[in-house]
Amino acid sequence: MSNDDLTHENFDFRGFDVPDLKAVTLASSSDGDQSKQPKTKHEDASKNRKHGKKKSKSDARSKKRAGAGKTSESFDDYEDYEEREAVSKADKKVSKDRPGLFAPMTLREVTVRNRIWLPPMCTYSSFARDGRPTPFHYQHYVSRAFGGFGMVIVESTAVAPEGRITPCDLGLWEDGQIDAWRWIVYGIREAGAVPAIQLNHAGRKASTGCFAVGYDGQSVPEEAGGWPTMAPSEIAFGGLRTPRALSVDEIHGLVGAFAAAAGRAVAAGFQAIQIHAAHGYLISQFLDPLSNERDDEYGGDLTGRSRFLVEVVDAVRGAVPEGVPVLVRISATDWAAGGWDLDQTIALSKVLKEHGVDVMDVSTGGIMSGVSIPVKPNYQVPFSEQVKAKADIPVTAVGLITKPKQAAKILAHGEADAVEIGRAALRDPYWPLRAANKLGIPSTEIPYAPQYVAGAY
Repeated sequence: MSNDDLTHENFDFRGFDVPDLKAVTLASSSDGDQSKQPKTKHEDASKNRKHGKKKSKSDARSKKRAGAGKTSESFDDYEDYEEREAVSKADKKVSKDRPGLFAPMTLREVTVRNRIWLPPMCTYSSFARDGRPTPFHYQHYVSRAFGGFGMVIVESTAVAPEGRITPCDLGLWEDGQIDAWRWIVYGIREAGAVPAIQLNHAGRKASTGCFAVGYDGQSVPEEAGGWPTMAPSEIAFGGLRTPRALSVDEIHGLVGAFAAAAGRAVAAGFQAIQIHAAHGYLISQFLDPLSNERDDEYGGDLTGRSRFLVEVVDAVRGAVPEGVPVLVRISATDWAAGGWDLDQTIALSKVLKEHGVDVMDVSTGGIMSGVSIPVKPNYQVPFSEQVKAKADIPVTAVGLITKPKQAAKILAHGEADAVEIGRAALRDPYWPLRAANKLGIPSTEIPYAPQYVAGAY
């Protein structure tokens, strides 16, 4: 890269361009010499096992009961042993052919280094309200790429200014925003992860408040920077302002807006595009019969209600290179009688596969207010399992997946092709590195950057 490419108004990349930085691990050099690599606890443990010094379960328990002589490190070792043993027993019950958390996954011309992905999570931190990312976003996303995530999916990014969830949302609605993204995308890629971006239009859930604006959970008044909203039909979400119904010409214009934003994302260097069709935003408002009462070609039966999404998929697929994967995030149910459900999700997923979608990111909810959702660990995983099995398309699972053993079981049981670690990743940017350690993954397979090898588990 030239010096011009390595500078940005918020950051200077000169001196950052380390050739060996991307996709590096603790693996030895090509000549096989590992003598210069610092040993980790797992390497020492492997050496002990080779010499007959394997730690038994009773030994671990005895160590735990050692009272005052027990250190925090010995307790951690005991917990790690228990977790690995549980995973090992679970794995014996399922097919050995299924990939593990740290197996690579290839989508078109993009290979993701593992199956632990960062899902899109809104941070509402474009404080200038111009849709441009800031140094916060660089730190937020690049740190998680260094933390070992395979794919880093950037949060909801608006395809039009009126499509922002809040005034502080990110955007790619104009060419002038492209350069502001390049340094972040470059940082994610150099840290070994695949940068993806979620494109969205919030529809009737746009122009709401956040911590930086106020009016949390409410529509932002126009005098405070809010704007009128739009939707398939004039039906409000909860206590938010009532939207106006979109015309057919406006719908066609929004299809083009998604395509244009996808083209800008590729120009910025993103390697995968996700279309947000979940959580009650514009596309899912079209899908759900409880929020779509149109009587034209964009309403009525499943074919009509899904027409907008299919057209967006076709337009995005045509706007990006053939080798760029396209993902769709879907709410498999809105948890409301008479609304969007799993059967419709499966039918739609089959159609989207035919139109070039590579992965379905299966979530739930957000379309209707006031519904009861049975939130608990793995509560959304059964939906991803059904979509994967019945639509025959790769899926990701999400939903209070917080522990390494829990995530490993989802893949081992064939319930998903990748898992997304959300809230736990907000607490721990290095969740994949810690998970690898707890699951006993060989140190040579853990995606450490060379700068952090000395601090390896």
